[in-house]
Amino acid sequence: MTFRWYGPQDEIPLRYIRQIPGVRGVVSALYDVAVGDVWPKPRLAALADTIDAAGLVLSVVESIPVHEDIKLGRPTRDRLIDRYAESVRHMGELGIPVLCYNFMPIFDWTRTDLAMPQPDGSTALSYDDAALSRIDLSHGTGNLPGWATAYDAASLQALRAAYQDVTEERLWEHLAYFLERVVPVAESAGVKMAIHPDDPPWPIFGLPRIITNGAAFDRLTRFVDSPANGVTFCSGSLGANPSNDLPAIVRQLGGRGRIHFAHCRNVKVTGPRSFTEAPHPSALGDVDMHAVLSALHETGFRGPMRPDHGRMIWGETGRPGYGLYDRALGATYLQGLWEGISRERGS
Repeated sequence: MTFRWYGPQDEIPLRYIRQIPGVRGVVSALYDVAVGDVWPKPRLAALADTIDAAGLVLSVVESIPVHEDIKLGRPTRDRLIDRYAESVRHMGELGIPVLCYNFMPIFDWTRTDLAMPQPDGSTALSYDDAALSRIDLSHGTGNLPGWATAYDAASLQALRAAYQDVTEERLWEHLAYFLERVVPVAESAGVKMAIHPDDPPWPIFGLPRIITNGAAFDRLTRFVDSPANGVTFCSGSLGANPSNDLPAIVRQLGGRGRIHFAHCRNVKVTGPRSFTEAPHPSALGDVDMHAVLSALHETGFRGPMRPDHGRMIWGETGRPGYGLYDRALGATYLQGLWEGISRERGS
């Protein structure tokens, strides 16, 4: 069981994470390295040492961002891919086993409300496609929740214009080009690549999104048929689309040993392309967490798992989705489920 930590600037200290029962791994990154630069090995080593000193271990890097020029297939991509591969080598040399990354154009995970009031008085992340369509990006990303300083108006306009000629199939080609060059390096370094599904799992702002379901996961892992080329199974991202059969996706990928990391969280689907993030227990959302974890157990998953976005409860404030209390509850709930499943199966 692991826990996301945003480094020394995180409001949640490592000593608190260490006190969550069963949590021994940390998921983190070098958040101040410019996208496209090589991650300095001494900086990555220092991060691992800080986590180790707290009685924990750096289990997953989440993530080394993929530069937009790589996604766009621009001539600069070869140099940028070489730098990316060098960062992966540094991970391997330091014994950090898993890299979670994504291939979403321009926008990472996207929500339309970072503090949707819930009936119990908590607040949660939520998304509504209709609300997204009303967001004005003409002045940059300042009106998009969680993206106050990411892109100014000129930069965003130029990027969106560049993607006008990038169809879904072209984006697949650019992803294959990236994987063909990085996965062999990762395999040699002892690092497992684990792509995160697009969140939400459908196109936004007219941009293509391709890692949205089990078929996409299967296609990706066959581009470079290596044990190092795998996925992050995120029950919340995939579960936002009710047509995704989550246990079936786990069995499909897990049976081939391609699930290298698991994000386990719940969502409540509130309408077409609309959802609110729910507490982790199955009964409180639309993800059957017992069925998901049963499928993970059945297929031999023993990799890192973490609770994902949590609500803000008990008066806590801080980074939306990444408070301490609800994620800690999620971690203990997931461990209880796993223990019960293991005992049922005598393992």
